[in-house]
Amino acid sequence: MNESAHRARYETRLGRVLDHIYDHLDEPLDIDRLAQIACLSPYHWHRIYQAMYGETVATTVRRLRLHRAAGYLANGSMSIADIAERSGYSSLQSFSRTFRAVFGVPPAQYRKQGTHSRFRPALSGDKAMTIREVEIRHVAPMEILAVDHVGSYMQVGKAFDALFGWLAAHNLLAAQMRMVGVYYDDPGVVDENLLRSKAGVLLPHPVQASVTVSPPVSVAQVRGGEYAVLRHKGPYSDMRAAYEWLYGTWLVQSDREAADAPVFEEYLNSPKDTAPPDLVTEICLPLL
Repeated sequence: MNESAHRARYETRLGRVLDHIYDHLDEPLDIDRLAQIACLSPYHWHRIYQAMYGETVATTVRRLRLHRAAGYLANGSMSIADIAERSGYSSLQSFSRTFRAVFGVPPAQYRKQGTHSRFRPALSGDKAMTIREVEIRHVAPMEILAVDHVGSYMQVGKAFDALFGWLAAHNLLAAQMRMVGVYYDDPGVVDENLLRSKAGVLLPHPVQASVTVSPPVSVAQVRGGEYAVLRHKGPYSDMRAAYEWLYGTWLVQSDREAADAPVFEEYLNSPKDTAPPDLVTEICLPLL
């Protein structure tokens, strides 16, 4: 068995761990249970995980819980105490301290003044958002490698993790590749559990003929043409407000119409090595 096959075997095992983490964020972190899921020794598996993913399992769980907590704060009315408890913190003070360390502000201030408030002038009093903040850009057609995701868009990271595991197993990871998420449904009208999306990458070079694209990865096409591009800086949890502004204010005030194609996002940095306030995402709305 060659080196690539060995890595693929570990990626498959640890992929099961990531699936379990995403699906059981409300439950206590059980290292022994995760070792069983990975079919690896409880003495060693977490070291393998850290070596392959660049962060500890505990860091992954904390990052995902805080990411979800920010979504609750930006887009819902759940009390901060309930969010803290659901995020696995024994006290509100501990949750607030950790949240502030990661997001730069305490939870209550984030709820009122996070990036999302900039897109809601009626709430923030800020009328700085203008039509000029959207760039009309011609986008070349893209052929991406992608993993399908069905469910909350906030959980699409699960599909990205599966995709990167597959790419690593096939020696296809490259510094110049572009990360793209394609979103097919409107979360305002489609049940959260049925939302369809793809986690994808555009490689800097074509996939060699010697590499067979196999499940869960497939080849997908992204439409070329004109797009309205809104650059969003801040946590992914704030992006619902950005979409509401792009569709509800910019599009209806412009002289353009949306094309019959899905919106896509391009991620210019990664949440694994970038603080949430510094994440940069381009939201790309296809135009006629």
